[in-house]
Amino acid sequence: MDLKKLVEEQSLANSPVGLGGCRTTSLFLDSCDYDVTIFDDKPESDKIILHGNSFVKIHHGSLKETKSNILVKYDGMQIIHDESWELRMFLSKIKEKRLMLYKDYAKNCLFDSLFFCEKTKKGIKTSNAFSSCWQICASYFLADAICLLNTYRPNPTHMLDVMRKFEKNPINEQISTVTQTIGIERATPLLLERILKSTIGFSDLIEKNNSKIIQQKHDLFVKNSMLSDCYFYMGYINRDNFVKINNSIDHQSDLIHILKVAFDIEADSNLLENNAKLIQKSCTFILGLLSSA
Repeated sequence: MDLKKLVEEQSLANSPVGLGGCRTTSLFLDSCDYDVTIFDDKPESDKIILHGNSFVKIHHGSLKETKSNILVKYDGMQIIHDESWELRMFLSKIKEKRLMLYKDYAKNCLFDSLFFCEKTKKGIKTSNAFSSCWQICASYFLADAICLLNTYRPNPTHMLDVMRKFEKNPINEQISTVTQTIGIERATPLLLERILKSTIGFSDLIEKNNSKIIQQKHDLFVKNSMLSDCYFYMGYINRDNFVKINNSIDHQSDLIHILKVAFDIEADSNLLENNAKLIQKSCTFILGLLSSA
C-alpha cells in the first residue's frame, strides 16, 4: 500500500503520521488492517476506511502522551510523514524506555485482571447476570500481561499463536490459566458463526464501524481451520468493547442477551468462581515475581 498517497488523500499531512500494529512486523495476514496514527492531539474517535483492498484504521494521538498502555502501541512504529522530525524524536524516547513501559503496562493489566476477578466473585453472590463477562475480561487482561512481559504488543489476531511459541518460564506457564478460563476448547465452526453475529452486533452498538473487519478476520480464521484463534480473537474484541461500558453495564441489563452468545459465557457458578480463583492465583504469582526481580 502507498501510505504516503493515503496521507495526501485523507489530508493528514499537516501533522506527523506513523504506521503501527502488526503491519510493522512479519506476522501480518492478508486480512490485517493498517493501523495509522496521526499525531494531531484531536480527541476524535477512530475512523475506518477502505483504501484499495485493505482496511485502514486511523487513530488520533499526541506527542505529549505519557500513558504506558498508549506508548507501547507506538513501539516499533514506522514513520510515514514527519517533516518536523518531532515523531522521530518521540519514538526514540519510547525506544529508550520500552522495557519499563512494557512492565508498567503489564502490571496495570494484572491489577485490572484482579479487579475483574473480584467483580466476578461479588457478582456470583448477588446473582449478577454479568459475572461471567467480568471473568472473561479478567482472563484477557492476564493474557495481555503475559504478552507484555515478553515485550510483545497485545494483538488479538496473532496473540494466541504467539503465546504458543513463548519460551518456557514461570510467567509463561500461566498461559494455561488463560486458555483454561477463556474456553477456547469449545470452538467449532457452528459456535463461531453464532459468536460472530453477536460480536458484530455488540461492536455495532459500541464502535459502530468495525463489523467488516471482524467478519473478514472470522472468515480467514475458519478458512484456515484456526478455530481456537478465531474464538480468542472475537472474545478479545468483545472484552475491549465491554470494558468501555463496564461502569454503566448494570443499567443495561438488556445487553446480557447478546453478550451471552458473544462471550460464550459459562452458567455454572461453581466453575465460574474456580476460574476467578485460578486467574487471581496466576496474577498474584506474576506480581510476586515482578516485585522480587
